[in-house]
Amino acid sequence: MKIIDLTHTISEDMSVYPGTEQPKLKTINIYEQQGFKETLINIFSHTGTHMDAPAHLYADKKTLDKFHISQFVGTAFMIDCTDLCDDNMITMKYINQDIKKADKAEFLIFRTGWGKYWGTDQYYGDYPCLDKEVVEYIIHTHKKGIGFDTISVDPIIDENFTAHKKLLAENEIVIIENLANLNEIKTDLFTLFALPLKYENSDGAPIRAIALIK
Repeated sequence: MKIIDLTHTISEDMSVYPGTEQPKLKTINIYEQQGFKETLINIFSHTGTHMDAPAHLYADKKTLDKFHISQFVGTAFMIDCTDLCDDNMITMKYINQDIKKADKAEFLIFRTGWGKYWGTDQYYGDYPCLDKEVVEYIIHTHKKGIGFDTISVDPIIDENFTAHKKLLAENEIVIIENLANLNEIKTDLFTLFALPLKYENSDGAPIRAIALIK
């Protein structure tokens, strides 16, 4: 059995979505005075490797804390899209390469290769995104979730959040963004654990994501 960490480390200088404040990690208690160390963490809910709930965009939709824990664990099928160039769309061509596995999987994970740009300005560039047909496929096959090694399921320039809205309006689905180390997974099928921080009325949350490979 092999376990691969798919989570970026939270730090004060990490990549964040444009307009979002970076995390603050402040040591409040120290060994020399209190006898222990304790850190005050200030962080937005959609920072780092994180998960979007339907409530991220819709006030009447489900928050993460209302999902059963089983929503965050399942069989994942990784789709290799690393041959795509900047601003290309992920089409059904990639799903159809092994449609039977894609149909059965509970999660679809899209490896674009964009994770190599984490921590650079290029990470915010023209990364590949889903076309409309793939979005419809995800909705109609009732996936638990989808995941990406990019900062968003939508292009940075799409201020309407088109794919987000379509996916979250029509399914009880979660969207995982900023996955790390997908290149370390050498199989297309694995078990995904993507466990969000559990807080009340959570529109989204940082997660600890791991791949379990038997």
